[in-house]
Amino acid sequence: MRTCSPESIAIVKATAPAIEQHGVTITTAMYRRLFQNQEVAAMFDKAAQESGEQPKRLAAAILAYSKNIDKLQNLGPAVNRMVARHVETGVKAEHYPLVAEALLPAVREVLGEDVATDEVLAAWGEAYWMLADILIAAEQEEYEKRAA
Repeated sequence: MRTCSPESIAIVKATAPAIEQHGVTITTAMYRRLFQNQEVAAMFDKAAQESGEQPKRLAAAILAYSKNIDKLQNLGPAVNRMVARHVETGVKAEHYPLVAEALLPAVREVLGEDVATDEVLAAWGEAYWMLADILIAAEQEEYEKRAA
C-alpha cells in the first residue's frame, strides 16, 4: 500500500478550502474527461450524472478526504459505502489510473496553474493513490467474498 508523505498530507489539507469552493466544478470537469472512455461512462448512473448528483457526491467525498487524510479512521463508513457501490458497478483496479488521469488535470483546469502547481498535483497524486490502494484492496476482498 502506498502512503502519503507528511508534506503531501499538509498540502492536501491546505487545499481543502479550494476543494470546498470548487469541488463540483472539478468533479464535473473530471467526469467530462473520464467519460471520453465509453466503457467507463457505461458503468455510471446516467441520471445521477445529468442531475449533477454524482459530481456533488464525489466532490463531497474528496473534500472529506482532504480534511481527514491524516485521520482516515473518520472515513470508515464512507469508504465502506464506496467499496460496496464500486463492487455493485464492477469497478476494478484497472479503472483507477483512468480516474487519476482525469482528476488531476481537472484540478489544474479548474484551479489554475497558480494554485494547482506541480507540487500540489504531486501531493494530490500521492493522496489519490493512497486512497486508491485502500479501495482496491477492500474491493478485491469483497469480490472474493461474493465469489465464494
